[in-house]
Amino acid sequence: MSKLETNTIDTISGSTTLTLGGTNATTINVSGTLQNNGAALVTGKVLQVVNATTTTETVNSTNTYTDTGITATITPSSTTSKILVHVCAAGVGKANNNTWAQLKLLRNTTDLIVFEQRGGYTGDTVTNKIGTCACTYLDSPSTTSATTYKVQMMSGGNSNYAQVGDSYPSSTITLTEISA
Repeated sequence: MSKLETNTIDTISGSTTLTLGGTNATTINVSGTLQNNGAALVTGKVLQVVNATTTTETVNSTNTYTDTGITATITPSSTTSKILVHVCAAGVGKANNNTWAQLKLLRNTTDLIVFEQRGGYTGDTVTNKIGTCACTYLDSPSTTSATTYKVQMMSGGNSNYAQVGDSYPSSTITLTEISA
């Protein structure tokens, strides 16, 4: 292997593009920090975006989590990629008598985060439509297999019922793959 030592590599007159590597190069190793006019270059970039929308209403009158229909699947291109998950759950509500809606985000069957819990206090007997709630979560799934993210919901308290969605609001989930 040959070694080239120099302080500066520049383009030829009239050209603004410097190409490192050729048609046979699959990897270029760089030691130190890459810079653009003295500022460090950002390594992460958006590789793909997946979005899903649902208007399905889910009602749960138990304290067991159930799927809400807010779900999307992404296939990461690298095991080092991160997935930025944005969830907007619309029409979240509860019944009366100390009940609340609790939502959680999952990757396949793995719980990631509980992101909404509202409502009930002793003597609370009024129906309470919470409205829209949201969650943003940065995940490192370490896989190149299809990966499903979804939201589940349960009814807390005395388990009258809790709901996500109704006949018109849209709930969404957006998955953004970001390179490491």
